Amino acid sequence: MSNPRLAIAVVTGLAIGLAVVLPLAWLINNRDWGVGLMLLVPLIVYGLMRLARVLEAWARAKPPSSGRERSQE
Repeated sequence: MSNPRLAIAVVTGLAIGLAVVLPLAWLINNRDWGVGLMLLVPLIVYGLMRLARVLEAWARAKPPSSGRERSQE
């Protein structure tokens, strides 16, 4: 694979997404007060979308150039 950062970003995003969504869905389904958590769902989804954008930017960023390349020119 030419970009291991992309795989790391995907795995990290999926792990965080599951860690947030599964407990939230369980609470909404199994607790009487869980229905009130549905008011927070849009904010949580927005936060996960922002996290995905940050991870994508990190994965697609070019690595910094080393000083050796400039001194050889």
